[in-house]
Amino acid sequence: MKIKVWGCRGSLPTPGPENTIYGGNTSCIQVTHGETCIILDGGSGILRLGKYLNPNVKEIHVLFSHLHLDHTMGLGFFTPLYNPSIKVHFYGPSTSNEPLVNRLRRYFSPPLFPVRLSELPRHPIIHELNNCQFSIGEVQVNSEYVCHPGATLGYRLTAGNSVFAYISDHELQMGSSNFPNEPEWTNGYEIAKSADLLFHDAAYTSKEYMTKIGWGHSSVRDAIAFGKMCKVKRLALFHHEPTRSDEQLEQMLKKSTQNLKLDFEVELCAEGMVYELE
Repeated sequence: MKIKVWGCRGSLPTPGPENTIYGGNTSCIQVTHGETCIILDGGSGILRLGKYLNPNVKEIHVLFSHLHLDHTMGLGFFTPLYNPSIKVHFYGPSTSNEPLVNRLRRYFSPPLFPVRLSELPRHPIIHELNNCQFSIGEVQVNSEYVCHPGATLGYRLTAGNSVFAYISDHELQMGSSNFPNEPEWTNGYEIAKSADLLFHDAAYTSKEYMTKIGWGHSSVRDAIAFGKMCKVKRLALFHHEPTRSDEQLEQMLKKSTQNLKLDFEVELCAEGMVYELE
């Protein structure tokens, strides 16, 4: 299973010379395994993904964690949607009050975007998800609701003995009253447990988090505690704050890991990075 990062910034794209190491594009991850092509979220990074996509790909599966704008803003510029020979699937969280297709139509309509979903040359196939398990090719996918404003999913992708977990937006402190002491009661635990690689929300410092409780994101310290609790092998911190530069991100990681004795790798997710899980 090959995982490539096309965007790992949170909330808003932040291009600029101060963000050349970790990148400025919002959430978009490509997972390939054999002939299977899975994309996690359609943030601004999906534009470049579409530009450099293998021309032999004829079927694409886009899994949305949720439909906040930073996770959908690149869809209208994803060129495979305008190629009728490519079959595109959209998967996203089910809600009790409105079908997924109606929520997607909000983006594909003025004033947000001039092209409507119904005007695409081949309408995407829509799949509504909840806490469930299904397969895409040889990849087993588990989805589970996690704590973030609006319906939001975390994803666990398994191919053979390799496990990749993706929880882009997640407020750990709101998901358990006794975090990190009771794994079985911690929101998202089943998605991340024993993963070879976990991408997890780490937007804030611990001090910042205290002023942003309920906003739907976690601190670096909490993300690391979650990785430790889940016994992951490698943790890549995700959803970088748009106000933070490369230098500030590195300083934040250094301060947050000071005096911690960890038996797994912790790093900052970086645009363009490729992970190979075997």
